Amino acid sequence: MEIRPEGDDMIELYNAAGTGCMITLSRLKEKDPHFLYKISLNTFDETPLHISASIGHLEFSKTLLLLKPQLAYERDFHGRYPLHLASAEGHIEIVKELLHANKDACTFHDQDRRIPLHYAAMRGRVEVVRELIIACPNSTQVMLDGRESVLHLCIKYNQLETLKLLVEFVSDKGDFLNSKDHYKGNTILHLAVMLKQIETVKYLLTVSLVKEGAYALNRAGFTASESLEHNPRDFKSFTIQNILMDAGLGRGNEQNNLSPSLEVVVGHHELPKPVLPSKKKRKWLEYLRYQGNWIEEIRGSLMVVATVITAITFQPAVSPPGGVWQTNVTEVSKGFGCGHSNVCLAGTSVEGSRNSNFFYHFFMFCNTLSFTASLFVIFLSISGFSLKNKFGMGFLTFAIWTTITSLALAYMSAVILVLPSKSSRALRLYEVFMTVWSLIIMMVVVLLIHIIRFLSCLVKKIRKLIIQKQR
Repeated sequence: MEIRPEGDDMIELYNAAGTGCMITLSRLKEKDPHFLYKISLNTFDETPLHISASIGHLEFSKTLLLLKPQLAYERDFHGRYPLHLASAEGHIEIVKELLHANKDACTFHDQDRRIPLHYAAMRGRVEVVRELIIACPNSTQVMLDGRESVLHLCIKYNQLETLKLLVEFVSDKGDFLNSKDHYKGNTILHLAVMLKQIETVKYLLTVSLVKEGAYALNRAGFTASESLEHNPRDFKSFTIQNILMDAGLGRGNEQNNLSPSLEVVVGHHELPKPVLPSKKKRKWLEYLRYQGNWIEEIRGSLMVVATVITAITFQPAVSPPGGVWQTNVTEVSKGFGCGHSNVCLAGTSVEGSRNSNFFYHFFMFCNTLSFTASLFVIFLSISGFSLKNKFGMGFLTFAIWTTITSLALAYMSAVILVLPSKSSRALRLYEVFMTVWSLIIMMVVVLLIHIIRFLSCLVKKIRKLIIQKQR
């Protein structure tokens, strides 16, 4: 009998796993009853069970499990178990055999933090999903890294039949049905509407718990129906809009923008009918809402602008308006505080040596404030902090507003300092123009809008808490 190297036997075993050849498997077993225990010594990225389970060779897989049940616990190069591969390919009989050998594998993660149920849901393997849920009901609660549920995966990959099966198993778990992902805070209804899956939206609105949670807000502050308005408009958009309106979820019925009455009927659990806001009020509230993460998108541009402003405001600190003394001045000059007891040193500011110069000190204050605020903007831009949340946007917006306003006021003060006294009319013109533009337009209007936005958000949160409490 010819003696063959063990490496050749392993290659033959892996080839047999790809073809499902039981004759080769039986011959290798007769030659060495413990040949499967040498699999761990080879350099392949996966076991023969991974190969046969993914291709669908049932008898070959059953024989491998019979000879060595521990193969069901082996992982491949990507951290996947044989059950992951069989579930993704929809081999229901092999899935049953693998669950019998290792039932716990239905909750094992691969390197992408996905369990077998996730792969079966993504590929629409309805029967496999049913088998996995029956074997391990808690697997439906396993989340991905982005806090996405298996329901989110069904909608992302447009697997409606799989979604229906999963909803049947978790129909009594409202928190899970209306769970939000971590990145954008979208529920499954948000996702179905934004992906314009008409049949999925129709089905979700027939699920009572999903419909009750239809007023949930994502991170952008939109309900499911509102998110439709911020996507490109097409025929599907109008169709979904009509579906939402027929279900009572149109723009005019959103509870987040309503003023619900606080009257409660004793002995009943019905919510009070909301008072619909007028069309003008809805447009105003829509305008005041934070529009996504626009600051995050222009982070690089903001850093460039802040750097330019920093350079602009740094220059007057070393070269102030009016110049500097070229030599030490010890003589008493009219309007200046120079003298033998108070020498005006060379290189110091001329305007700063005046006995009384309000606009110079005001200029230096505004210039320093603009310089500091622009440094703060640069720090936020390069620090890596997330600016997608409202607090980050609020801090950065206030810093930008302070930078530009202070820069405008510093310019107004500098103009007043360098204009000759005989130009009193021009001086007043500059002063009035810059004061009106800086103080009224920038400070009052911009700050007022942000204050109203903050109050609007606060009122919305309070109303949401009141509605939840009534429920």
